[in-house]
Amino acid sequence: MQTINDTTSQHRHNVLVQMTHDEEARQEFVRSFKQYLALNVSPGNKKVFEENVEPQLQAKGQGQSLVEIERLMKREEYYQFWSSLQRCSQEMMWNSVQIPVERQLPELVEAARETRAKPTLGSLTLNPDLKIPDYHTAIDIHCMPGGYHSEFGADDVAAGAVYDRAVYIYSMGRMGPLNDDIGASTAKWLKENHPEFQPKRILDLGCTVGHSTLAWAEYYPEAELYAIDVGAPVLRYAHARAESLGVKVHFIQMNAEQLDFPDGHFDVVNGSILIHETSKKAARNIFRECHRVLREGGVMLHGETPPYKDLPPYDAFMLDWDTRNNNEPFWRGSHLIDPYADCSEAGFAKEKVFEILAPSAFESKLSQRYTHVFQGGDFGGGGQWYVYGAWK
Repeated sequence: MQTINDTTSQHRHNVLVQMTHDEEARQEFVRSFKQYLALNVSPGNKKVFEENVEPQLQAKGQGQSLVEIERLMKREEYYQFWSSLQRCSQEMMWNSVQIPVERQLPELVEAARETRAKPTLGSLTLNPDLKIPDYHTAIDIHCMPGGYHSEFGADDVAAGAVYDRAVYIYSMGRMGPLNDDIGASTAKWLKENHPEFQPKRILDLGCTVGHSTLAWAEYYPEAELYAIDVGAPVLRYAHARAESLGVKVHFIQMNAEQLDFPDGHFDVVNGSILIHETSKKAARNIFRECHRVLREGGVMLHGETPPYKDLPPYDAFMLDWDTRNNNEPFWRGSHLIDPYADCSEAGFAKEKVFEILAPSAFESKLSQRYTHVFQGGDFGGGGQWYVYGAWK
């Protein structure tokens, strides 16, 4: 695979949307705009907090709870200004990608059809009878029009094509040319810290277009890779993308709450930024299923952004922006999960539950370091990823 040591070039493959000069310029504007907001505008919120909000909390003898900080910050014009621009940047991002995808959709659909008809490596199994969970259908998650599951024509891949390109803009290139830094960082940590562990079968939950899935092949090339998602359009795209990139993956349309695999079938069950898009009840079901399909000695891993308990109150409030403004209703709840309690409830021994910070695999390959960008509405890691899980 191609390695690009910068944050401006997405890796090309057969189903990545092709932009005209003007379309690419528009997307580059959105990416630069997001970066400008993160580096030049967002920091002003800290000054507003320290000068206007914190004194009010202290005067009332109140603690710095997320709810109280939110109540006071929402009154501040500067915060309103930044928040409005942040939301606009999100909508601009999706729109800038939708336009070229719509223009090329017939060609993208045909490319995916041809791949499915004559796969050379992996496989694709769809289930048209699968009920899409309400927590997906009730809202366009992170403002992505139609979410992961909506189909607008036969053999549709639009959701996958939009997501693949938009994630690169969203993260401002900070997740690498393949958008795979969360999965790669998790796999790299496991490989380096448990060199004796050699998984034979790996399952990636909520894979969307396979960004994190393919990263596991780099660190465990001998393992069989399986990946599931509830959305057929993203899976069609993921299969075509993986075949184009030369990685063998078996993609299956399936709900992670009810896995159609036998007990003890996998050595690793991984989820990258999955749990924050599921309800609390669904997350508990997913943990139980992870425990069921893992073999003895196997490991469950979930890569997410940092939990609020490990952040100063102001930083937790800023990271919580997505809950209120980015169509992420489960974001806050996922950041309040207690891995030790929830994993134990799922059947894992409490002493085998862990939380770690996995150093960024992408950043370790860079010839130069970049200022970390990590705020509500946009992220590209912070040089590391929060991962929790458990050994069975």
